[in-house]
Parts: sequence; structure tokens; C-alpha cells
Amino acid sequence: MLEADEAADIQEVQAWAAGLQAVHARIAGRFARAEPRRRALAYLRGLLGNVGRKNGWQLAEHAGERTPDGMQRLLATADWDPELVRDDLRAYVVEHLGDPGAVLVADETGFLKKGTTSVGVQRQYSGTAGRSTTASWECSWPMPARRVGR
Repeated sequence: MLEADEAADIQEVQAWAAGLQAVHARIAGRFARAEPRRRALAYLRGLLGNVGRKNGWQLAEHAGERTPDGMQRLLATADWDPELVRDDLRAYVVEHLGDPGAVLVADETGFLKKGTTSVGVQRQYSGTAGRSTTASWECSWPMPARRVGR
């Protein structure tokens, strides 16, 4: 039974890898040069991979780079249109996950923070605290369960 489980795991990993390659193929033409195209794939691998914190250093290390300079260059100065890439990714998600009966649930939640060193932490009004305090915000898109029957 273990061999069957391992084979299933290998097939699942191969399917995920093929899906990632398909996403990359869809957006690759949005990058003017080969280097940013390759780095965009490494960036996606890091975002979707087993990286503890999704920041420039950790994503660069996951990609085998010594410093985050390349990842920062990709996001800050490389020649590509983030809005077109967003549109491509949205189309991919709709094609693969879309459902005519789906409901989008957006949850904007504030989290109280004690320090100011995390990204997005600043003094702002928080409904959670009922006052102005240091907080950060997260927007999540939970997937509601499909309603069965009526």
C-alpha cells in the first residue's frame, strides 16, 4: 500500500508542477527579457512552496540566490506590466476554479500588533480594538462550502 501512496504523491507533485508551468507559460510573454521570466517562475515557486515567510530574502534563498536583489529588481524595475499579469492569473483561476454558482467572500480583518517592524503595521483605527492602535490588515478569500439542496 505504501508504494501506491508514494506513486499517488509523485503524481500529485507532477500535476502541481505541470500546473505551475502552465501558469508561467501564460504570463511569460508579459516579461520583456528572459531573466525576469525565469525569476518570475522562481518567485511563483516560492510563493506556492514551503517557504516560512514570503519575503524577498526567503524567496531569493528558496530560488537559490545569495541576495534578494534579483527578486526586488523583478518587482521594482523589471520591464513587465503587473496589471496584465494580474489579468492573466485571474483568467487562469477562473478557468480552473470558476463555478457559475460560486459566491465570493471577502474578509478584511485587522490584527493588533505590538511592534512596528512587520510589513503594513502602523498606527491606525482598528474595529477589533475599538480605537487607534498599531495594527495590520489581512484580506482573505475563504472558499465557502457548496450549498446542497435548498
